[in-house]
Amino acid sequence: MNIEKLKNIKEKYDILGEKTADPAVIADNKEWTKLVKERAQLEPVALTFEKYLHATDDIEQAKMLLSDEEMRELAEMEIEQKKEELVELEKELKILLIPVDPNDDKNVIMEIRAGAGGDEAALFGYELMRMYRMYAEKVGWRTEIIDENLTELGGVKEIVMSVSGNMVYSKLKYESGVHRVQRVPETETQGRIHTSTVTVAVLPEVEDVKIEINEKDLKIDTYRSGGAGGQHVNKTESAIRITHIPTGIVVQCQDERSQFKNRDKAMKVLRSKLYDLYQEEQTDELSRNRKSQVGTGDRSERIRTYNFPQGRVTDHRIGMTLYSLVSFLSGDIEEMMEGLRIADQTAKLEASAD
Repeated sequence: MNIEKLKNIKEKYDILGEKTADPAVIADNKEWTKLVKERAQLEPVALTFEKYLHATDDIEQAKMLLSDEEMRELAEMEIEQKKEELVELEKELKILLIPVDPNDDKNVIMEIRAGAGGDEAALFGYELMRMYRMYAEKVGWRTEIIDENLTELGGVKEIVMSVSGNMVYSKLKYESGVHRVQRVPETETQGRIHTSTVTVAVLPEVEDVKIEINEKDLKIDTYRSGGAGGQHVNKTESAIRITHIPTGIVVQCQDERSQFKNRDKAMKVLRSKLYDLYQEEQTDELSRNRKSQVGTGDRSERIRTYNFPQGRVTDHRIGMTLYSLVSFLSGDIEEMMEGLRIADQTAKLEASAD
């Protein structure tokens, strides 16, 4: 454990505390808010390290009593207890020192697409969309459909939605990948189990300042919003399709009746897609860092299987199986998410120890 680094963090935390109490700083609301946020980020490490220092001091104080016959037994008990406390605090500090994903507090753009399996894949795509929306409702997040391509049977060929709330990306980032379903389709007369796939992509929503988009690089088309089976939702050309010419990325939005609102939503998706593309193209160092993670971005990676005959859902990255498929698809996915977070944290800890 890097004691010097911890001392520096504690010192910076204390200095920021003094600054945020300075009337001159308080008068500058923007500066004060920035410093308060910075101090809040350091607080868990600083306060835990403070406990660590207190426990260390208590051990030193108790050692001074070992020569006293009457106090020796109590001193030995105190030393043993504080040593155990130090071990736990060291573990906690190591976890707190793991670099935080800068995107963790961001809202996300989630894309769900039917893969192999035709109508059955599309129907399961709808169930996944429903699962995420029900989970979002449970934790107080807000979801909003940006674009959708539905089938006549009620399935989802493709759906794009935004999810906003507290620390959304930190939870949903592990959902990117291929989701496989094994079940007997309603149209199957001989009771054979079919395997279908749905791909999920979770992109952090980024602000304008982070991604520069030249208007000259955009091809913007308008068209009439359409529903399942080709029915028109409205008769005006309010839907927007934007093509980013340099990368070939195409995004579209037909959720709103206002062309302006659809354009705004489509641009949000484009910014997130470009940000994701630029991240993938970054240095080898970033690639090495990703190897220590559970798997948060590979779209071709089969991450999970939903087996209906056995009523189970298995995440292949961490080997976790839950026999509660019905409640899982009703949004009770917190246990799986926590397992993925812990596995990712453990992998990072092991990587930092190398």
